[in-house]
Amino acid sequence: MTRTVLESKSKTVVIGFDEPFCVIGERINPTGRKKLAAELEAGDFSTVEKDALEQVACGAMVLDVNAGVVYNSNPNPNETEPPLMTRMIQLVQGLVDVPLCIDSSVPAALKAGLETAEGRPLLNSVTGEEDRMELVLPLVKKYNVPVVAISNDDTGISEDPDVRFEVAKKIVQRAADFGIPAHDIVVDPLVMPVGAMATAGRQVFALVKRLREELGVNTTCGASNISFGLPNRHGINAAFLPMAIGAGMTSAIMNPVRQVEMEAIRAANFLMSHDPNGGEWIRFAKVLEAVEGGMSFAEASSAQTGAASGRRGGRRARG
Repeated sequence: MTRTVLESKSKTVVIGFDEPFCVIGERINPTGRKKLAAELEAGDFSTVEKDALEQVACGAMVLDVNAGVVYNSNPNPNETEPPLMTRMIQLVQGLVDVPLCIDSSVPAALKAGLETAEGRPLLNSVTGEEDRMELVLPLVKKYNVPVVAISNDDTGISEDPDVRFEVAKKIVQRAADFGIPAHDIVVDPLVMPVGAMATAGRQVFALVKRLREELGVNTTCGASNISFGLPNRHGINAAFLPMAIGAGMTSAIMNPVRQVEMEAIRAANFLMSHDPNGGEWIRFAKVLEAVEGGMSFAEASSAQTGAASGRRGGRRARG
């Protein structure tokens, strides 16, 4: 079975068909977060520190680190992103022990992240655009890391799932030309907003199944895309995630601080036999009991994580 192995200095996480669903925390990203963007330009990393610790406490197995802030003092990301990526990764991996996902549209920032990250991070991302593949795939090969492959190319994002499948197939084939195996490609089939396209959910479920069966690759997505523009987004996300897991999706870039979505994932893992004997579900139930008692989800998760770490006695953990 396909296994995509990620590593930090001390922890291994496996994305795979027979593994628990991999939650990739999305919050260390200044896109759409004006306050965080302003802090980063000012050299203030307090929110990054908070987001790193909180996401891991709430169940993130991997943390996405995105340095895509446009400085008012220097709008050239080719100059500002690489040093910022280096600093953010150094900070985050000094705080938490989970593997990282290095996220940038700037190749120099990806390279800076690869030079800084310990272990075996996930690179985010490559697309089917010719120039992008020529820039990113050599980095993937040189540093021997897995990569997120996004199913759009020079023609843009197609609403036709068959076209998106062919783009993913092209990336997998081009990666093979560089000596990169399919198990190191994690395909993002691109989730469309269901509010704009009524068939978006059914499309992605069918596409995930096809990617798994025909290409043998793991998959991921920006989970919140499905509910974009709609009210009660977390309710939609919480329904979408177990259905995607049932269709074969193996990871998602998402906000793990949202209780309802994490509850849905924990339940899906149990129902899919990815949680032997329900041990993780039972531990999560203790978090929910603490929430009912008045604690916030983040506080309850942090307390349970600390207790579990104490029981493990500091042994190397496997995701």
